[in-house]
Amino acid sequence: MDTRTGRPALTVGNISLSFHRAAAAVVRRVLEDAGHEVRTVEAPHQELFAMQAAGEVDVLVSAWLPASHGKYVAPYRDRVEVLPAHYEPYCVWAVPPWLPEEQVAGVADLTRPRVAERMTKVIDGINPGAGISRFSARMVREYGLDRHGYAFLPGTERSFTDRVERGIAAREWFVIPIWRPQYLNLLHDLRPLAEPMGLLGGVDHAGPVVTRRAMNRIAPRALERLRVLHLGNDGVEAIDKLINVDGLAPLDAADHYLSRATGTAR
Repeated sequence: MDTRTGRPALTVGNISLSFHRAAAAVVRRVLEDAGHEVRTVEAPHQELFAMQAAGEVDVLVSAWLPASHGKYVAPYRDRVEVLPAHYEPYCVWAVPPWLPEEQVAGVADLTRPRVAERMTKVIDGINPGAGISRFSARMVREYGLDRHGYAFLPGTERSFTDRVERGIAAREWFVIPIWRPQYLNLLHDLRPLAEPMGLLGGVDHAGPVVTRRAMNRIAPRALERLRVLHLGNDGVEAIDKLINVDGLAPLDAADHYLSRATGTAR
């Protein structure tokens, strides 16, 4: 309980990736502006959803539904409400701009002999519980990339971003599973590949998942703001860039973005 306002304290949880941290910072500011004391937690994908199912997280920011995170919400879906989407994420495989589009336009082109001989065969990703990691592992099999020496290797967010920066610096021929919103999209002009099998899940809707108990405790004006808040992929990427490139703390980045979006300082 916030002793100044009498509003109940709330726990906001986010997946431990920077763009989820960015979106969660905005949600935290909305709740704080309504007088709530907010505690934040973060964890990898499966762990965070399990924490909410166990009653340890009031507001989870955000679930990508239906494709990426639907399997994690399903076991306790009757005990939560999913608010309208704050952004519309999607996954792609992308290559740097110097790979000729006439040679590498789609995922299947990675198996062409003259392309395969130049490509780095390890396809680096983030943690294995992420939707894009599950999808990418399947794509290696379904497109027959494994028969040409390719392998998907899950990793950490840091290893993923380091891998992209290293490949860009070396002008390497590589492919990377990436998504919007992600700040690297603003830096490197990565070109998405056509993926006709549709294995990457399409466009999801990313909205906060709120427990029924918390729905009855959140200040009505905060709940209404959360229902109408729409950052879009561009907004989340802008906040993500403020954190990762400009070095702002997540809450400071959220304040900066919101002040520019609304024309008012916090």
